[in-house]
Amino acid sequence: MNVLTYLIPISLLLGGIGLIGFIYTLRSRQYDDPEGDSRRILNDTWDDHPKE
Repeated sequence: MNVLTYLIPISLLLGGIGLIGFIYTLRSRQYDDPEGDSRRILNDTWDDHPKE
């Protein structure tokens, strides 16, 4: 049972890091254009220098 005193805070810390990472990706607008990505993958032309 003593191992739970270590595992519970570690799991909460890792969950918090994952949540912070998810919020960061939301704020940096990485999920704004999912349809454009699905259409670009089917395009035959190569874009070596994509627009940012």
